[in-house]
Amino acid sequence: MTTNFPARRSELQGLMVRLGRELPGPMSGFANLHKAATTKGALDTKTKELIALGIAVAIRCESCIAFHVHDALAAGATRAEVLETLGVAVMMGGGPAAMYACDAFAALEQFESAQKQV
Repeated sequence: MTTNFPARRSELQGLMVRLGRELPGPMSGFANLHKAATTKGALDTKTKELIALGIAVAIRCESCIAFHVHDALAAGATRAEVLETLGVAVMMGGGPAAMYACDAFAALEQFESAQKQV
């Protein structure tokens, strides 16, 4: 069964807000870390999101894939850039990463479809 990645991302956003209310220190710290790490510097935000996506695939984090495919596209990544990122992740993570690259590919198609409907 394929995950509905747009719905999963939305669900996770709500859970993170709720968790942040009950665990404000670590969650606000994580939010600040995320913002600082993805802010444009020597690397632009798009490149940083593609790196995060590659890591998400290589370490096998389906929920991370939901965020970073979306955020890479939002930062201006093209389909070709996302696909090349998946190729590097598979090289680094082998067979298991190839399976998560399939999840990321499904997420890419779902988020692209959602963008076309807007």
